[in-house]
Amino acid sequence: MASRGRRGGVPTREDEQRREEQAEQQAPAPHGPVLPPPPPVDYGVFMQGLVQAMQTQAHTQAALQAQLEAQPSLRTRLVAFDHRTLDEALSAACRQEGEMEQYLEEKKAS
Repeated sequence: MASRGRRGGVPTREDEQRREEQAEQQAPAPHGPVLPPPPPVDYGVFMQGLVQAMQTQAHTQAALQAQLEAQPSLRTRLVAFDHRTLDEALSAACRQEGEMEQYLEEKKAS
């Protein structure tokens, strides 16, 4: 017996068409405007832009690396400057303290 939509058999063209129609009816309608397809891509221009972006990234990375390497040197110089300044300030304070003690002793003696 040849009936339409045989179970377990190969689907007929009518069955496939019916399924497609049902799928189209069940598919939700798109929201908003339907956009046209994007314009074709000029891969030469695309590759030039990609190369330029990679070169810019490499240049930026090199500049940041140079800054990072320069920071410890700068930091070492600042620390050395701070220690020298601190040593000079302490020496000056000790001299002033010594001068103050000497002044006080002379004041007591007179």
